[in-house]
Amino acid sequence: MFNFGYKIESLSQKALEQAKNDFAAIDEITEFNQKKMLAAFIENHVSESMFAESTGYGYGDRGREVIDKVFAKAVGAEDALVRHNFTCGTHTLATALFGVLRPGDTMLCVSGLPYDTIQPVIGIGSSNKDQGSLADFGIDYKQVDLLDNGKLDFGAIEKAVKDVKMVYIQRSRGYSLRPTISVDEIKKVVEITKANSDAIVMVDNCYGEWTEKKEPTEAGVDLMAGSLIKNPGGGIAKTGGYIAGRHDLVEKCAYRLTTPGLGKEVGATLGQSRELFLGIYTAPHIVGEALKTASFTSSLFSLLGFEVTPKPNETRHDIIQAVKLENAENLIAFCKGIQKYSPIDSFVTPEPSDMPGYDSKVIMAAGAFTLGSSIELSADAPLREPYAVWLQGGLNFHSAKVAVMSAASEVSKGSTE
Repeated sequence: MFNFGYKIESLSQKALEQAKNDFAAIDEITEFNQKKMLAAFIENHVSESMFAESTGYGYGDRGREVIDKVFAKAVGAEDALVRHNFTCGTHTLATALFGVLRPGDTMLCVSGLPYDTIQPVIGIGSSNKDQGSLADFGIDYKQVDLLDNGKLDFGAIEKAVKDVKMVYIQRSRGYSLRPTISVDEIKKVVEITKANSDAIVMVDNCYGEWTEKKEPTEAGVDLMAGSLIKNPGGGIAKTGGYIAGRHDLVEKCAYRLTTPGLGKEVGATLGQSRELFLGIYTAPHIVGEALKTASFTSSLFSLLGFEVTPKPNETRHDIIQAVKLENAENLIAFCKGIQKYSPIDSFVTPEPSDMPGYDSKVIMAAGAFTLGSSIELSADAPLREPYAVWLQGGLNFHSAKVAVMSAASEVSKGSTE
């Protein structure tokens, strides 16, 4: 049905052979996490009646209450706030930050400069004045840069955590090539923080859920947050986000999402509960498929001679695979190849364009059932040095493999013309 020529077909077979051990490790993690999720559903007596729609204030919505308990149990947290009315990951993270920080507090990011879209929330940059950022409310920001190898600088962190209210970790790499932060590394930050201060440790867990056998909250993190159209929504949740962690902190975040005095007690589910339950339930398996897609991509493009990160068979802590494509032409060709073999909008040609929150043109390939769903196969990149593309997702590996082979074919065509 799909023939990309002898070169790509033969290299894809070599890539699959190369990824065998990686796939076996992924299957082990997937099975472990799926069992955790099943146990959380069983323990909390999830029933079909909990999928019922609530309207208006949403008082007494059983589904809304139980999904919080299910998610909290699955990630080893005291409490969780899982809602369809978080508009995106950035909104969810902002709700958590504003929920627990107060004027005069200091937020310390220990993973270098955070992702582009969270910078206006913090108030980084002169163009973000008077938008209601943390800085506008008198909340200070400090930063510990990463080491030259992209790893956390634990020595500098130990010196910096004193007299701050929050230690913030962005687990995934964003539009950078630094390594993703593992749960073990996060645990070390927690230990350093608790030994030297009373600060809250918060993790931006986007793209990291279910990629390891433990979540950050199982390693002592006080609060974490993420988007439901990334890993934890399983490609089924249409929108939304989650916050999980200590009960008192989650409660404060709920007051920020709704209003002081009401918190988690209000919020109509509007018929979204079934999709949230089903998405969360399937998420560990879907993440496994996305990890296999990333591993295959790493092997295939490494064989084509491109620099990749993570490298083939390297331990993974999120679903993102970066490929340094050397120039804008290759980058655009890669995204066009992904789009061409996507189930939705395969006939569309992605083009670079300006996007809110980014300082350069961005190209995105995403033939997704849900707009912007990065647990479905997608690829995106800003058109700037080092011309790397960040690929993530794949609802099932077998379809995603075809799209990745298409991307390899398009890049190879451009390289030989």
